[in-house]
Amino acid sequence: MRFDVLTIFPELFGPHLTHGVTRRAFESRQVDVRLWPLRDFADGNYRRVDDRTFGGGPGMVMLAEPLEKALAAVTAERCEAAPAVIHFTPTGDRIDQAWVQALAAGPGAILLCGRYEGIDQRVLDSHVTLELSLGDFVLSGGELAALALLDAVARLQDGVLGDVQSHEQDSFSDGLLDCPHYSRPEVLSDGRSVPPVLLSGHHADIRRWRREQSLALTAARRPDLIQAARAAGRLSKADEAFLAKR
Repeated sequence: MRFDVLTIFPELFGPHLTHGVTRRAFESRQVDVRLWPLRDFADGNYRRVDDRTFGGGPGMVMLAEPLEKALAAVTAERCEAAPAVIHFTPTGDRIDQAWVQALAAGPGAILLCGRYEGIDQRVLDSHVTLELSLGDFVLSGGELAALALLDAVARLQDGVLGDVQSHEQDSFSDGLLDCPHYSRPEVLSDGRSVPPVLLSGHHADIRRWRREQSLALTAARRPDLIQAARAAGRLSKADEAFLAKR
């Protein structure tokens, strides 16, 4: 899959694409990320990509013409049916694991990283097919949201994490939050120990313990996810019996 990123700060992406376990996806081009510096498509000596907003008010707005030139160049190079064009904005749909899984199974997208007060609305109206947000807060630009999305997509690619169960057991993969995890030593110097069931070797008991921990954590912190899992038929009779006892 291919992601084309339109940004005025392409240098922000370099460290992320070359470090950590997800670099395998980027280096192998399982997730092919191509950076398009917007100033390359701006005119004049100063390569301006922003200007004052019509109607007055604080802040600057990203100009339509450099963005449209960049979008035309990307579309021409991709030589395929028009890809999804994603704009990162607080007014967009909140990114969740379902969005990530859908994108991870597709051909990729064009990612628009806005800055300042935003992007000229005419560009958004004409080209954007999907608006996404990290949550109910404001960032200085779309680059961090784009990086978060790329990381989430990359870790779902075959062979990136080494063990496919690593992402299958992630929070939200089955609609619930993940269970707690423990490692060596079995007992810390102050006496805190690993739950005995995890040392028992009884795989069925371990699976059930992890499931119950996941249910308990989700019910306490995100009851909305329990309701959604119930509505989707993802809770077993054993799950419901455990929740009823809490």
